[in-house]
Amino acid sequence: MSHRFSDVAALKDELAGVDYLSDEGIAGVVYLADRLQKPILVEGPAGTGKTQLAKSVSEITGARLIRLQCYEGLDESKALYEWNYKKQLLRIQAEGGSDEDWTDLSDDIFSDEFLLTRPLLEAIRSEEPVVLLIDEVDRVELETEALLLEILSDYQVSIPELGTIEAKQIPLVFLTSNNTRELSEALKRRCLYLHVDYPDMEREKEIVLTKVPDITENLADQVARVVRSIRQIELKKHPSVSETLDWAKTLVLLGVEKIDEQTAASTINILLKYQSDINKALKELATADGVTP
Repeated sequence: MSHRFSDVAALKDELAGVDYLSDEGIAGVVYLADRLQKPILVEGPAGTGKTQLAKSVSEITGARLIRLQCYEGLDESKALYEWNYKKQLLRIQAEGGSDEDWTDLSDDIFSDEFLLTRPLLEAIRSEEPVVLLIDEVDRVELETEALLLEILSDYQVSIPELGTIEAKQIPLVFLTSNNTRELSEALKRRCLYLHVDYPDMEREKEIVLTKVPDITENLADQVARVVRSIRQIELKKHPSVSETLDWAKTLVLLGVEKIDEQTAASTINILLKYQSDINKALKELATADGVTP
């Protein structure tokens, strides 16, 4: 069995090469998931790079990324497979006047030709390396979670009309969760666990410098300091890393060199999306580290 990564340090460097700045903890869990052939459950606040981690791993390995976006009401027909009923009906009507018996016709219409594969089955049937991203798994009901658990336990799918389909290769699986509800203990036991939190100030500064063209180190430092101050306030929604980057790009476009109270007040809507949060943040920024009076 071939492995995707040689060691943790090399994996961390490879991720940095595609602008995903990880730490030893993140790289270590991904490395172990590959070696142990286990899924990774990635939890943490929205906007901390959980989904991007799977995309970046797909990029550095050259594996195809297959994404299952979870939502309330997601069921087997959208996650796993369903039959193309319209095409089956057309075939039945076309054969209506023939001597073909029902057994032969049934074998025909319940074949691969009439099977609509969804992301989970697509990942299992793939002959090429796959990174399977099951995004926002905390949005699905327990019944769908049980379906995921069954598939991730054995990497195989049983289709009554076709039999058992076993994985041709074991995909590297990422399940992301924003903690909107508790996942089952059974699903957690099946996975390696990784918590991705907001980056510390120095790492966020490094992310800004990496992702925002033409920003100065001084401005990137101010951005990271202000965002850190805002995240320490009790808000409805703290700014995500992507919102930090949007704010930094905005400041560069406006030609800002120093973040003063006026600049913060006129651009803070890039970071925060609730007026109550904006009001709280502006009060805090009057004395925040990184903001010039």
